[in-house]
Amino acid sequence: MDPSVSTGENPDSNENNPQESESESNNSRSDALGKALSTMLANVIKDLDSKAQDTLNSQDKLNSAIDRLTRELDQLLEDAPLPFIMQHAAKISGVRKRVSSLNSVLKSIQKRVDNIDRLLSVGMLQGKTTMDSSSQH
Repeated sequence: MDPSVSTGENPDSNENNPQESESESNNSRSDALGKALSTMLANVIKDLDSKAQDTLNSQDKLNSAIDRLTRELDQLLEDAPLPFIMQHAAKISGVRKRVSSLNSVLKSIQKRVDNIDRLLSVGMLQGKTTMDSSSQH
């Protein structure tokens, strides 16, 4: 008696076709590896995003402190000898310009990181949708 008839199994099932079974095993390994990599990348991006945000906050605080010091220096300008004040005012003005420039660069970097994060999120969603639809076929 034919075993496929008595057990109701399809003779073309994956158990009888080692190539299909191996292919499915490889696909599941690839899926697991892909999910692990995407999780790891998502965590790294979140960590970098958090650190970039902390840096931006720090830069804003520094910028505020420099603005406060500039106002105080302006007040001192009225009371101190001119050559002494002008020398220190120029230094503070130079520092302020550098901090403002760095702040602009950091904001630009933050926007780029946000865009990369958004693109990766969209890519992962599309990849998941593609994997889900291919596993149904």
